[in-house]
Amino acid sequence: MAKDMTLLWGSGSPPCWRVMIALEEKNLQGYNQKVFSFEKMEHKSKEVMDLNPRGQLPAFKHGDKVLNESYAACMYLESQFKSQGSKLIPDCPAEQALMYQRMFEGLTLNQKMADVIYYNWKVPEGERHDSAVKRNREALSTEVKLWERYLQKASGSFLAGKNFSLADVVVYPSIAYLYRFGLCEERYPKLAAYYNSLKDRPSIKTSWPPTWLENPQGQDLLKDI
Repeated sequence: MAKDMTLLWGSGSPPCWRVMIALEEKNLQGYNQKVFSFEKMEHKSKEVMDLNPRGQLPAFKHGDKVLNESYAACMYLESQFKSQGSKLIPDCPAEQALMYQRMFEGLTLNQKMADVIYYNWKVPEGERHDSAVKRNREALSTEVKLWERYLQKASGSFLAGKNFSLADVVVYPSIAYLYRFGLCEERYPKLAAYYNSLKDRPSIKTSWPPTWLENPQGQDLLKDI
């Protein structure tokens, strides 16, 4: 099964990592994979563009089916391999509703995080404003506090209850990214506990970004968030 799958990915990218976690959870090891360097702009190479005309990673293919959106790929893998590996969509309607809610709220977290981390990269120097930087950082602070509250009120140790689910598959890489960029663990104890408790989960440990393993020291861009 996994031999029919190809994943083009980049180390440290939350969207790529989501798909890798999903593949591990569904026991789909042995897929064809190739890692590309964002720094060298390899995601704009012909090999990537042929599979994903947006020139973005991940690019995922199963047989003749192409899924380049990470959420779509994760949902597809759970749907196609339901009876294999971990069950990632709960049967209980309340848990399922919460899972989908947290899952898609993860997109908002990702966007607000990107607005801060990539501001200087995305916005030309002459168009940058201190007021925009301040506004983006305040928006991210509000967002992170929201996730801290979610975990305070959670009925289990995962985002949607007592079981690891698709919500964790797609959101955990973003939370790990926050800590990679210096989010203060003491300021958000529930979020930190969640982040640290899942570090050794086999699917996450196995797929941990190799560039992070080579260089464990992250950045401190978010230390004041």
